[in-house]
Amino acid sequence: MDQRDVDAAVAEMLQVLSPHTAEDWTVPAGPLEWTCWQTAAHIGHDLLAYAGQLAAQPADAYLPFDLNVRPTASPAEVLQAITACGGLLSSALAAASPTLRAWHWGPCDPEGFAAMGVAETLLHTHDITRGLSVDWLPPAPLSAAVLNRLFPAAPPGDPTQVLLWCTGRGELDGFPRQTSWRWEAARSDSSS
Repeated sequence: MDQRDVDAAVAEMLQVLSPHTAEDWTVPAGPLEWTCWQTAAHIGHDLLAYAGQLAAQPADAYLPFDLNVRPTASPAEVLQAITACGGLLSSALAAASPTLRAWHWGPCDPEGFAAMGVAETLLHTHDITRGLSVDWLPPAPLSAAVLNRLFPAAPPGDPTQVLLWCTGRGELDGFPRQTSWRWEAARSDSSS
């Protein structure tokens, strides 16, 4: 995965959420305790954090900064902030050598940061659409790429449904519902 996947995920998010910015974003985002607004701000935070990790290449921790979205920001303004943070991650990925490693609970390659950026964008967009009662599912190609990179032990099946199941957001025939989960972004070797 790379910057093109991050750009595609952010474009997908904008396409599905932009028509709904006049709605009430103070409602819970699907199953989350966060509101739709807070969940959207969280997407921006994660995209910025991943960009920062790639730029600074810390070996043992996340950088000591956070994205502060003004509480008065409208949903449309929060989407603009996410777009900016997605652009920063995309730029950091485009500039990163494939051999670069930065900390995410261990050494993580640029592909891992791209996959996490796509996952955070798609999964939390799904949470927001559930909160706003918008019928939408993450696209299968991006879901499959995220599964391939972050969930190597995922069961076979429709990639979107499997991704939602892997992250505790859905049911999957023949498997118990996930109540806790973790993706595998860090890699101790240089393979991708």
